Amino acid sequence: MSASASRPPDPEGGAAQGGAAEDASASARPSSKGERTRQRIIDTALDMFAERGYDKTTMRAIAAEAGVSVGNAYYYFKSKEHLIQGFYEQATTRHAELTPELLAGKETLAERIEAALLAWLDIAGPYHAFAGQFFRNAADPSSPLSPFSEDSTASRDRDIALYREVLEGSKTKVPKDMADILPEMLWLHQMVVVLYWVYDASPDQEKSRELARRTAPLAARVVALSRLKILRPLVKQGEELVRDFLITRRPA
Repeated sequence: MSASASRPPDPEGGAAQGGAAEDASASARPSSKGERTRQRIIDTALDMFAERGYDKTTMRAIAAEAGVSVGNAYYYFKSKEHLIQGFYEQATTRHAELTPELLAGKETLAERIEAALLAWLDIAGPYHAFAGQFFRNAADPSSPLSPFSEDSTASRDRDIALYREVLEGSKTKVPKDMADILPEMLWLHQMVVVLYWVYDASPDQEKSRELARRTAPLAARVVALSRLKILRPLVKQGEELVRDFLITRRPA
């Protein structure tokens, strides 16, 4: 999925774009014909997944609905599963674009965390019908399609950067030596909410929203406690465990 200088030219005249590894602006504002085609395939696939279900939607059907050849569809996405990473990439891009507006005027860290979580749930909501497939990828850190994988670095970093903005705009003062760790921990908090959302059968996944609202103050409290020097080693150890066993490192 990652873009590469050695990859052959896009058959439609643009550089073929990788999944989560491409630059966010390319996904948000496709400029070349190839980028527009890739975006059309993603949009078509997501609509069809929501309408027909993931299992009943084939790459051939997606290609036909998007008005491209099957070979062209496979050029942009190696498999139907890789479209799930396209969904993750698109969700994080929209999250980064829309959340700052929702943060305006919010100064407490708890309400800023809540706003960011609820924004993600709003963005992902229409695609809950195929959330199980998303989880099958997300739950396997060894998969290149997982949000924890190296292939998903750009999308993951985009959301972590958003949580850095959540922190920096709040009244809560963050110790300098924790500035890089805490945004990542807040992103992990979001992934916990996502996991609950996947299984949430309540109408419009309202229980997931309640979870976001009720855990946001707890997350903010943990951030506040990180200012205590006696607790910082514990937070750092937790961050090291995440990096060593979930993010980018695959089992031998």
